[in-house]
Amino acid sequence: MTVGEKHAGSENPPEVLDGPFSTRQLLRIDEALRLADQGTGLVFSVFVGGLDEPVREHAQRLHRQLADPDKSVLIAVSPNQRQLEIVTGRYARKRIPDTYAKLAALSMAGAFSGGDLAGGIINGLDQLASHAGKG
Repeated sequence: MTVGEKHAGSENPPEVLDGPFSTRQLLRIDEALRLADQGTGLVFSVFVGGLDEPVREHAQRLHRQLADPDKSVLIAVSPNQRQLEIVTGRYARKRIPDTYAKLAALSMAGAFSGGDLAGGIINGLDQLASHAGKG
């Protein structure tokens, strides 16, 4: 269920939204995003959900929809499909080459396989931001 959808037969939105994260995990991810953005001058985004095939092309389409794709980094995770894509814009790629994005992805995948979706995302954001450095 997404924000704004209603339960079948109900006039009111749900009090608790369905999703893979607790409130605490969402706050930690939000903080990691804020720190990555502020520390690098890049714009980091996270998408968690189903990705259409081909997965890479879907992640690239999502990335192009961001406000400033050239300076953006998108982490797209589909837990049910066991897929992870990191998409960097033209300017962001100069600071986070594909090699470093792949290293962060390997680290994230290790956390995911251990059942830590939020921790994997947070650590991945930290690794990507650390490599990008100050902007």
